[in-house]
Amino acid sequence: MDKLQAMRTFVRIVEAGSFSAVAKESNTTQSAVSKQVAALENVLAAKLLVRTTRSLALTEEGERYFEQVRRVVAEIAEAETSLKHGEQQLKGWLRVAASVGFGRLKLMPLVQTFLAAHPEVKIDVRLNDGFIDLVERGIDVAVRIGELPDSSLIARPIGVSRRELVAHRNYLRSLPKGIKPPKSPDDLGQHNCIVYTEATMRNAWRLSAGPCASDPEGAVRIVKVEGNLQTDSSEVIRTSVLAGMGIGYAPSWLFEDEIARGEVIRVLPDWSVRSPIHVVMPQERRHSAKVRAFSDHLALGWRGV
Repeated sequence: MDKLQAMRTFVRIVEAGSFSAVAKESNTTQSAVSKQVAALENVLAAKLLVRTTRSLALTEEGERYFEQVRRVVAEIAEAETSLKHGEQQLKGWLRVAASVGFGRLKLMPLVQTFLAAHPEVKIDVRLNDGFIDLVERGIDVAVRIGELPDSSLIARPIGVSRRELVAHRNYLRSLPKGIKPPKSPDDLGQHNCIVYTEATMRNAWRLSAGPCASDPEGAVRIVKVEGNLQTDSSEVIRTSVLAGMGIGYAPSWLFEDEIARGEVIRVLPDWSVRSPIHVVMPQERRHSAKVRAFSDHLALGWRGV
């Protein structure tokens, strides 16, 4: 058995969704394609695909294997192309990960312009507000906001994100009698605060004093907040703030347009925190032409927003 060819065939079957489509592209028979997969399963001693007359599905082992082997097949194809053409060509799949809010508002416009500039590239975007293992999920490059833990990942700083307190003007206009908009961090205890559970400190908000704050510039306050809503989704934070449900603590770009229109108000604008934005990638992807080009595109794009 040609193991590499069997791996390529397996990847194409999953991507195309059928044995017949791969047989047609390869100018061979479905029986020949099935035999390649069966031989691969025999070598691995694991069932990769469950096939019925109407559907095709990956087993749990097949899902794990597919994420790893698709990256290997892509890297080999990229290396072969570079030898044939004397340079690395931007071609094939690129798997990109980011948080949901950043992905929708900031990443997707840059994905669009990158694809327009490189028509041979295909991008698989994975958006998730929780932590994901890039190697396990087969991710080529990801955008992460905040301080990075020590890891084997390659990290490149591309900018800074400002996290600040925000509330819809309707929330501030409809406060109960005796409650006023916050004038200092201590006043947050009187307000309904929307808690983001993916943050390290959850309902203990870390605020840093700006040049016009009542505390010396750079002074840090950690304020305990409470509220009737908490979530692990940045999109729920955004929706809740826009609905006037309370005060959120979120990146300013999440409400960029609404702040510009005056619909969302910066609460305690002299108190915020600045977090680094990094492009990160597994060690084995650092030499990929696609990864380097996409990282450059993100860095230039972020400076332009």
